[in-house]
Amino acid sequence: MAISKGPQAFPRTEFLRRLAAAKSEMKRREIDALIVSDTYNITYLTGYTANSGYVPQALVVSLHEEEPTFILRRQDAPAAIHQTFMDRDRITGYPEALIGNPTMDGYDTVIDFISEIGLANRGIGLELRGLSAKAAEKFGTRLPKAKIVDCTNVVTWIRIVKSDLEISVMREAAAISDAAIMRAAEVIRPGVREADVIAEIMGALARGANGKPGTTRFPNVSLCSSPRTGTPHISWSEDVFRDGSQINLELGGVRHGYCAGIMRTFSIGAPSERLRRVHEAEMEGLEAALDAVRPGSTCSDVANAFNRTIEKHGLKKDSRCGYAHGIGWLEPTASLQDGDMTELKPNMTFHLMLGNWIDEDFGYVISETFRVAESGVEVLTKAPRKLFEL
Repeated sequence: MAISKGPQAFPRTEFLRRLAAAKSEMKRREIDALIVSDTYNITYLTGYTANSGYVPQALVVSLHEEEPTFILRRQDAPAAIHQTFMDRDRITGYPEALIGNPTMDGYDTVIDFISEIGLANRGIGLELRGLSAKAAEKFGTRLPKAKIVDCTNVVTWIRIVKSDLEISVMREAAAISDAAIMRAAEVIRPGVREADVIAEIMGALARGANGKPGTTRFPNVSLCSSPRTGTPHISWSEDVFRDGSQINLELGGVRHGYCAGIMRTFSIGAPSERLRRVHEAEMEGLEAALDAVRPGSTCSDVANAFNRTIEKHGLKKDSRCGYAHGIGWLEPTASLQDGDMTELKPNMTFHLMLGNWIDEDFGYVISETFRVAESGVEVLTKAPRKLFEL
């Protein structure tokens, strides 16, 4: 029995719109085929979200065909048929013999396909950043007459401006983020294991909000409690919470690959005077940053508004203030940092990430996911913007 086509997060017209934007850029760069290997760009162009990108796979976008062709491991092909908007004859599964093979892999199937459709001596775009040196060399060696063009960020920059349909999905993801934060506030208590709190948070991320469940998890939930609040990216420990503990939490709800990050700081019992002072300064900086968000402003303007504000309180943040945000959490394009002159446009979305890791044993976090609105800012995450005292 053949697998059925699953429910689609977006209509076919939405994916064709995205592909048309990619093809317009392909024409500008004089390439006939774009080989998309970035997992999240494949999601953007097809709707595919299954976890198979740890082995070679690629979406071949041709100027001469309406739909792309997705080449991936044969055992994952049914998932692609089920999840993507494309006709099943656009899904090609390569054999298991190419897995763990020291001389050939799935990219050989991609190269064979390029030759079969008559584009072996034309312009070929590759996302070189995501390819190993060996894979990139293979394309050059096996397609010696092709003009290879580095198209690493072609699709990624298209993704930075969302459609209204995408924004709706990100609002759903943000509601899940809020629900998970509020569940954390309910269950963090002295004597409770960190792992048990994480289990409750994970459950909230899966259950979702407003009847919309979470569909996967990005990134790992970061829970850093005293004395580990000076580091951002470690996981929970085997310890229990105690009176006086500070907890820094980062998580994100996910809908159909789209994320909405949020960070909040918790204190079991009265927070220290230092923590309260940092919180008040960062809250003022957060408001200043959001006030700077409007079409025509730059990423640099937003970051500098925050940094100028906290510096008045004797604080400094060494890391950037955020980044373009959407599918797969981080969109490696624009950064909210001094000197990034990317112009803000309506329906760009960012994680305004104001975590500040001040000493090895002390830091503070707060963040929001926002959309650049037509005349200002829409904050998508809506959990109480406070220092949670438990």
